[in-house]
Amino acid sequence: MKPRFLLIAQPNSYRIAPYIKAALRMGLEVLIASSGKHSLITEVHAGIHININDIPASLNIILDEAGKKPFAGILGSDDSTVELAARAAAELGLPHNPPEAARISRRKDLARAHLSLAGAAVPIHCLMNLTGSIEKQTAGLPWPCVIKPLNLSASRGVIRVDNEQQFIQACTRIKRIIAHSPDEFERTHVLIEDYIDGIEVAFEGYLHHGKLNTLTIFDKPEPLTGPYFEETIYVTPSRLEGKIQKDIQQTVQQACNIYGLKTGPVHAELRIDRNSKPWLLEVASRTIGGDCARTLDSGNGFNIEELTIALAMDKSFTIDSDKQCRGVMMMPIKKGGILRRIEGLSEARNVTHVENVDIIIREGNELIPLPEGNQYPGYIFAQADSQQKVINALQEAFAKLEFVVAPVYR
Repeated sequence: MKPRFLLIAQPNSYRIAPYIKAALRMGLEVLIASSGKHSLITEVHAGIHININDIPASLNIILDEAGKKPFAGILGSDDSTVELAARAAAELGLPHNPPEAARISRRKDLARAHLSLAGAAVPIHCLMNLTGSIEKQTAGLPWPCVIKPLNLSASRGVIRVDNEQQFIQACTRIKRIIAHSPDEFERTHVLIEDYIDGIEVAFEGYLHHGKLNTLTIFDKPEPLTGPYFEETIYVTPSRLEGKIQKDIQQTVQQACNIYGLKTGPVHAELRIDRNSKPWLLEVASRTIGGDCARTLDSGNGFNIEELTIALAMDKSFTIDSDKQCRGVMMMPIKKGGILRRIEGLSEARNVTHVENVDIIIREGNELIPLPEGNQYPGYIFAQADSQQKVINALQEAFAKLEFVVAPVYR
């Protein structure tokens, strides 16, 4: 009989399909645990149905299912499911991160508190209660500063402000964004941090028995200065000098140690200041978001989902990536509205060094810009023998696209 693997995911997660494909290639039977009882996705509908926000009840359902046929590994696909996956794996004696470590990794305030108490370098920060007087809580805040929801991803709700007036306006805006969080504390509090001027990078790696291994460091060549932090281009390998790359890995390893993370994928975001010092923005116990993981695939057969599944089962794996420069652009949303059509796709796909232009939001759906939105309409992938050629190809391809939208009447 095939070993059985459990993937815990949100019903609309884009990670479901890549993980199913990877598990099938590895000869595994896959079961999806999700809240998608009425999902149109066959694997989600046929899986076990849980309330991801109710960890005790969901844990009981998963343990009952394990009693029928055991699992060889359990994995949470994204931030909202890593804690439940850790608790279930711990109960069943499978490889796992400590559940509290998984919880810390998905809550920005808890992560900052643990780093600060352990003596790690973190920006000046504080919590703010949005139910109280915002004006009375602005005294002593550094300008500029960044306001962050406690648990949202893809830069949703993250706003830089330069003065008290902008701060009050941004808090009012963020309050609407987080109003539907199932956790009362998360919908009434935000994290305030000192703004760090510098370049931004993303670290992709994995923990195996507590040791952090680097898969790659992505440069983000386009400036991310705010007021919103819409990430666009990721390109690898990094052009940063070796010492800075080593400092980045050490900074991420230190954070993993402080959180208590032991195994599985690690995705981190950092800023490098003018003195070449890395400052940690966040560490997540999951893989890179969106379809950006495809930039890590290689002609030699490496696939990050297969690596992640192997780690969840404590199985051996092989990493054999090539050295070609690769990049991805997460297409920014310049104008909100109902998507009618996208013009220029053929021209964009024919740009030299572009491998693929992948549209994931279909006509008739609404495009919502940051900071309210958290989706990208699609991705552009490029590969060349230099980083600059990759960047140029991505920018040229995107310039050929025109998103035709109709207004939204509410």
